[in-house]
Amino acid sequence: MKEKIIAAYEDLADSYDALIEHKPHNAYYDRPQTLELIGDTNGKNVLDAACGPGKYAEILLEQGATVTGFDMSSRMVELAKKRNKENGKFFIHDLSTPMAMLQNESFDIVVCALAMHYLEDWNASIQEFYRVLKPKGSLVISIEHPFFEYLYFKSKKYFEVEAVKATWGGFGKRIKMHSYRRPLLECIQPITNNGFYIDQLIEPKPVPEFEKYDRRHFKELNKFPAFMHIRAIKK
Repeated sequence: MKEKIIAAYEDLADSYDALIEHKPHNAYYDRPQTLELIGDTNGKNVLDAACGPGKYAEILLEQGATVTGFDMSSRMVELAKKRNKENGKFFIHDLSTPMAMLQNESFDIVVCALAMHYLEDWNASIQEFYRVLKPKGSLVISIEHPFFEYLYFKSKKYFEVEAVKATWGGFGKRIKMHSYRRPLLECIQPITNNGFYIDQLIEPKPVPEFEKYDRRHFKELNKFPAFMHIRAIKK
C-alpha cells in the first residue's frame, strides 16, 4: 500500500507542482481554510508534515516563519527545495514513522494538509506531533471529509477503517491513488486521546475564485463538503 502511494506521488509530482498555484481543490478550497487556522506565523517555528512541493512552506516563509518540511516522495522534496531555494529545511521522511531527527517541544505549529488519509492508524503520528510541539502549540490538519468518502467510495462499513482507491484524472494522466477511509470518530479520537483538545473543526466552502476554474465542483462543494479542517491545541 505504502509503496503504491509513493509511486503515485513520484509519478504526479511535477504536474502537481506545476498546477499547485490554481488547482481549485488545493488553491481555493483547502489552502484558504488551512491558512486561516494556522494564523499568524511571523517568528514562529513551523513543521510542514507531508509538505508536497512546498507551497505551504513558501507562503509561511514569506510571512516570517521558520519552516521545516518533509515528505515521503523524494521528488516532492526536490521540488520543495527548488521552490523555496535556500529557505526552509526539507527532507525525505515517512509520516507514519517516528521523527527522531526532530527535537521535543521545538515547534509552535504543525501543519499536515491532505495527508493523514494515507495512514491506516493515526495514533503514532499524532503522538509524534504532540512530542515535537511546544506546550499550547497548535496542530492544523486537513483531511477528506469522512461523510464524503463514505458516499464517494460507496462503503458498506462506515465504522471501519478500510483501504480504498480512486483514479485521479486532474494531473494530465490517470493516476491510481490508494488511501484509507475512516469514520468521523477515527478522525477525532486519535487527536483527543493523545494530548490535544480540538479548538476548531471546519467544514469548508470554496472561496469565490474556485468558480472560475471549476463551476461544477464549486456548485457541489457549496452543497456538501469534500474536506474537513481541524485545529487542535496541545494541552
